[in-house]
Amino acid sequence: MLRKIEHLGIAVKSIDETLATFETLLGSSCYKIEEVASEGVKTAFLQIGESKMELLEATNPASPIAKYLEKRGQGIHHIAFDVEDIHMEIDRLSKAGFQLIQASPKDGADNKLIAFLHPKSTEGILVELCQEKS
Repeated sequence: MLRKIEHLGIAVKSIDETLATFETLLGSSCYKIEEVASEGVKTAFLQIGESKMELLEATNPASPIAKYLEKRGQGIHHIAFDVEDIHMEIDRLSKAGFQLIQASPKDGADNKLIAFLHPKSTEGILVELCQEKS
């Protein structure tokens, strides 16, 4: 079951050039910057109440974020939902007809296991499922 919006992912050309804008807008400082080499991305997280905003910068020209920026420019990339059991959610959503980008979860940023649903099955929105690693 989806429990809450965990974060909104925003694709940006440069975290260094955009972070101050979002910190001022949200009245919140970045609490973590990390690189996820397997995804070719650098991330920066800001807390907003119970939810978060994740800024995503490509570190590899062949990464999904680089391709997104090239095609669409900066903007909302995905919405992520917190789940209690990511394996159960993947199974439930797959059986309900949603198309998965990967069939099993993988390591993501901010100490999470993640899995993505293809936008073709979610009305054009990239959806990420997130479970806190124990």
